[in-house]
Amino acid sequence: MGAVLMSTALDGLRVLDVTQVMAGPFCAMLLCDMGADVIKVEAPSGDSSRRMAGGKGNDSAAFNAVNRGKRGIVLDLKSDAGVQILRHLSESADILIENYRPGVMKRLGLSYESLKRNNPRLIYASISGYGQTGPAAGKGGFDLVAQGVSGLMSVTGEPGRAPIKAGVPVTDLGAGLFAVCGILAALQYRERTEQGQHVDAALVDAGLALSVWEATELFSRGTVPGPLGSAHRMSAPYQAIRCSDGYITLGAANDRLFVRLATLLGRPEWCDDPRFSGDAQRVEHRSVLAEAIEEVTSRESRSHWLEALEAQDIPCGPINDYEEVSNDPHVRSREMVVETDHPTLGRIKTLGTPIKMSETPLSPGRPAPLLGQHTDEVLLEGGYSQDDVAEFRSAGVIR
Repeated sequence: MGAVLMSTALDGLRVLDVTQVMAGPFCAMLLCDMGADVIKVEAPSGDSSRRMAGGKGNDSAAFNAVNRGKRGIVLDLKSDAGVQILRHLSESADILIENYRPGVMKRLGLSYESLKRNNPRLIYASISGYGQTGPAAGKGGFDLVAQGVSGLMSVTGEPGRAPIKAGVPVTDLGAGLFAVCGILAALQYRERTEQGQHVDAALVDAGLALSVWEATELFSRGTVPGPLGSAHRMSAPYQAIRCSDGYITLGAANDRLFVRLATLLGRPEWCDDPRFSGDAQRVEHRSVLAEAIEEVTSRESRSHWLEALEAQDIPCGPINDYEEVSNDPHVRSREMVVETDHPTLGRIKTLGTPIKMSETPLSPGRPAPLLGQHTDEVLLEGGYSQDDVAEFRSAGVIR
């Protein structure tokens, strides 16, 4: 008997990915992992991430990291013919994702209002720095800037030190994730109504939306939150703790766990100390408490304390670097690191998918397309003839 082909969650959906660098490509890649046919539309020069550090020619591990599994075409959208090709392809697409600065797609005649006339079922997602509305809408979108504008940098780092950004591009990736949420919700709405809609996601909005505890502190207490290092804003002790040979994380963030911790550390009197008698009091005196804990933990190694804490079922863990993470048996068992063969880069590792689905598992192990790899294939599927394709190529409209 032949192999049974397993269906995917987004079988039969076609996505036009008119994005570059991070937020938009990440959004489209997640849909691709879920089984959508994602067509990456690039300018003749290609997505700029193709030329990031470590690349070979028009290919790089950075590009592959957020464009895996897609099909790729090259269209010159500076030409009228290129614009008309994209308009034509959008008529049979389910989803279009773009992350140009607001106003660019409208000037090209490729806005949602324009494209929905010939395809009212189209779901059109725009990802930008500040969103499609508001006084700052016309500004460009950069993760570093968005982290500053959204408040994230004001609460990241150590008190009294210079502001620092989060170690990962959290507003870029956050905007991509929120766009995916909007797209999937729009698909469900279209199922009921046959109508598409415009999804508007922004980096600044994403940064603020992720600031749940920080906004709560401001709105409920009227105090402006500041940086706390690794400490938690609402619970203590919940932070990195020093041992004799480095740091571990410790999360004894309720009364029951704190009693266990105090007993384990040989400090049962802490439970009767008015500074530490409840979570609110421990938060107020978190620095004093951390110093008291480290006075004990600094006498023994990380491995000693991790074993002792885990034996008492007190949340804790090592602080791994990314090499340690990628080799972690649990991470490997969850298939969060996968390998694939790339025609230019050879055998490469990439991240797996955090989304596990029992009936429609995702497929994160496919390589990203070469520049323009599927141009002819996609245009022929779209109804163009071989002669049309040859004419477009000779005119420099496609590659």
